[in-house]
Amino acid sequence: MGSQSQIARECVLITGASRGIGRAISERLIADGMHVVNFDKIAPKESSTHESFYEVDVSNETELRSALLEATLKYPITRLVNNAGIVRPATIEKTSIEDFYAVMNVNVSAAIICVQELLPTMKAAHFGRIVNISSRAALGKEERIAYATSKAGLLGFTRTLALELAANGITVNAIGPGPIATKLFQSANPPGSPATQRILDSVPLGRIGQPEEVAHIVASLLDQRAGFTTGQVVYVCGGMTVGLHQ
Repeated sequence: MGSQSQIARECVLITGASRGIGRAISERLIADGMHVVNFDKIAPKESSTHESFYEVDVSNETELRSALLEATLKYPITRLVNNAGIVRPATIEKTSIEDFYAVMNVNVSAAIICVQELLPTMKAAHFGRIVNISSRAALGKEERIAYATSKAGLLGFTRTLALELAANGITVNAIGPGPIATKLFQSANPPGSPATQRILDSVPLGRIGQPEEVAHIVASLLDQRAGFTTGQVVYVCGGMTVGLHQ
């Protein structure tokens, strides 16, 4: 069993919480008084006493379900953030079905499995908060055939799940981050490069977002007081989804 100090905190499972946006979400929720159960392939550089790390490949159904069973026996998890995701950039001509399946397994299938395994605890508590991390790319982005399709799929999943679980006191929402200053983003878009400048020019606020800004919206949707918001998508994108910035 988890320690009494851990169980005294409300428990949230976050997939992919060791780096980037997932790490920022984890740190924010710990600061807010929660205990984080982190499913990731790599351990975080620094771990908190209020974090339990499980080395899990979420694309492996058997491994994921086994870890979920172990975690739910230790922790009363009533909150879930489906954050783990991968990108296989390619145009339609170069998108292999193998790459497509790989992206769907991590970005969509893992989310479905996590909900299935955590649902009994949430239903028993007649309370649950689920946040799916989608992407602004769900609205369309060149060379993201598999990724954009998967992230758009998460939006349909979010809305349908919200309808199915509403009677159980469980809310389901999605976040659609735009360009966020993670190490992954910055390695692909070096500061000062023409491609990075084009991205900046497309953001009405004129800057790249910070992981902590995504974490803030996630935290608000996970809050006990956010009980009347469900089936919604919040784009954290600096205004990119509003329309063309003139």
